[in-house]
Amino acid sequence: MSDEARIALLIDADNCPAGKIEVILDELAKYGVPNVRRAYGNWKSNNLKGWEEVLHDYAIQPIQQFAYTKGKNATDTAMVIDAMDLLYTQKLDAFCLASSDSDFTPLVMRIRANGLKVYGFGEKKTPMPFVNACSKFLYLENLGTLSQASEETAASPQRKSAKELKSDTKLVGLLRNAVEACIGDDGWSHLGQVGSHISNQASFDPRNYGYSKLSDLIKATGLFDTERRGSNQLYLRDKRAAKKSAG
Repeated sequence: MSDEARIALLIDADNCPAGKIEVILDELAKYGVPNVRRAYGNWKSNNLKGWEEVLHDYAIQPIQQFAYTKGKNATDTAMVIDAMDLLYTQKLDAFCLASSDSDFTPLVMRIRANGLKVYGFGEKKTPMPFVNACSKFLYLENLGTLSQASEETAASPQRKSAKELKSDTKLVGLLRNAVEACIGDDGWSHLGQVGSHISNQASFDPRNYGYSKLSDLIKATGLFDTERRGSNQLYLRDKRAAKKSAG
């Protein structure tokens, strides 16, 4: 019997570009199998023609939702109802919500309260409450660009500079707190433990800052000393701590 995590992929077709479905599924494959694949919208609308062309190729079930009242998003309601039904009737390990709509924030919090992970995919216009509510959230503009670009490239269009990273107080606090929480007797923290600590407390992915790996992002900040040990294991130390010990 397969022990791969079972994921329900629910797509808000009105607020998610069809051209990103391949990279979304590729990303989800790292976490499990999207057994349930549904896309919601008014399929009579010309705006969803792009989605119609890829539904069969990726085995996605279209869920028709008519706009009963002008100005009201019936698609959101249908997705929420289906998500709650799946939560209580199917043996799932995680949900994936593909949308840039903050209306799904309460749904994400409800699913996570039941112990399931929620992976979010949306454009950079996605409101932060939805981004922060997810176990992991990835911006669609960044997906695919880093894997296609050469690692030798100094920076991608989305990559933040050291100055920008240091000025992001939330990011700096997150990284420093994680390194401090995982510190060993020798004053150094193992990168793997730091990454796990961050994942347990926040929706975080280095690709949202333009870096393919957490180690690359941490090095780019210039805030930490790094040291490789043994079989290429990376350890970190806050440069402020090193200055204190030297003083």
